[in-house]
Amino acid sequence: MADEGDVLTDLDGNPAAPNGADNQPTAGIITQYVKDLSVENPNAPAVYSWEEQPKIDLQFNIGADKVNEEVTEVELKINLTATSEQGNAYLVELSYCALVGIRNLPEDQEHAFLFAEAPRILFPFARRIVADAVRDAGFPPMMMDPIDFNGLYMQQLQAKRAQEAGEGTPATN
Repeated sequence: MADEGDVLTDLDGNPAAPNGADNQPTAGIITQYVKDLSVENPNAPAVYSWEEQPKIDLQFNIGADKVNEEVTEVELKINLTATSEQGNAYLVELSYCALVGIRNLPEDQEHAFLFAEAPRILFPFARRIVADAVRDAGFPPMMMDPIDFNGLYMQQLQAKRAQEAGEGTPATN
């Protein structure tokens, strides 16, 4: 039995939160899902006799939208277009999302988790969906190389800081 002056601790010996309050930092994926998927094969069946290898244009976009105080939807958008001189071979647009739970994280760590770590977790699943969609359209599966989302995040953060530093410098004649 604890005396009035004793401090309650958890199993690790850390002071216990008052009244069972959960004040530990945490972040994780609650669920993930296809929000939107579009596959177009506009020149079928003629496209299957084209001899030219199509040029691939692959675009990524990451977005985050707060659902409530502790849950944010992270969206990984992938747009893939294969074109040749004859026209579009195929187009795939995927919006792959996750509900991310975040509690008690500093703002900079929350931002990094939403725009670097969550997309890194989502990417292998989105990559498989795109590969299957291209294969199901009658083409060899599109195998996207892994992406260093953390490296891209750091590059964008540095570019933003450099831009802000440049804007803060007075103009000279």
